[in-house]
Amino acid sequence: MGELDGRVALVTGGSRGIGLAIAQALAEGGAHVAVVARDAGRATGAATSLSGDEHRGYACDVSDPDQARQTIERVESELGPVAILVNNAGITRDNILLRMKDDEFDEVIATNLKGAFNLTRAVARGMMKRKDGVVINISSVVGLMGNAGQANYAASKAGLVGFTKSVAKELASRGVRCNAVAPGFIHTDMTAELSDEQVEGLREHIPLGRLGEPEDVAGVVRFLAGPAARYITGQVLAVDGGMVM
Repeated sequence: MGELDGRVALVTGGSRGIGLAIAQALAEGGAHVAVVARDAGRATGAATSLSGDEHRGYACDVSDPDQARQTIERVESELGPVAILVNNAGITRDNILLRMKDDEFDEVIATNLKGAFNLTRAVARGMMKRKDGVVINISSVVGLMGNAGQANYAASKAGLVGFTKSVAKELASRGVRCNAVAPGFIHTDMTAELSDEQVEGLREHIPLGRLGEPEDVAGVVRFLAGPAARYITGQVLAVDGGMVM
């Protein structure tokens, strides 16, 4: 019996990396987890790997409003009302500003920011009726401090901060909380591509002197999803080893 026992949690981008770690942490807390990814096989495989049972995988392109709505309807018909939504799905299309193509900018905004809007809008009415629900948006320290070559990604993640605060103000009176988590540099497939020199350069700017692990982010999400955080809304919690303090 965990603090999330029996609650339905939906995690987008949940088939690997930070998303998979979040799904696992929520499952360990007792939640029934809907793992959402673009690829149905990866989503199902990730759901099968989680602790406990009553977890399922779903294919969805979060940038598509119709797919987002239909996915929520399917999850709620099969698992029950979504009580916890984690908007983690994200992509990168890095390039310097002068070389960035329109589709590189648009695709990142559509997935990272519009995707969170699509899923949140789809669950909001039910959460408001039940006067119960938690939305957690996975932003990034890049959205707080910027990063050369990532104007699109930084804009999408900064947008999530404003989105989080606005949603929190709109839904608070109905008992629905909305917060954001801003990870720093975390050991994932993305950072695995960095050279030793690049990693060392990052460490110099991290007071704790190391990159984080996906579980560092997942633990914070589990806390925000649970009853211990019942009086926290509209906040952005950086999990970054002290980079942006």
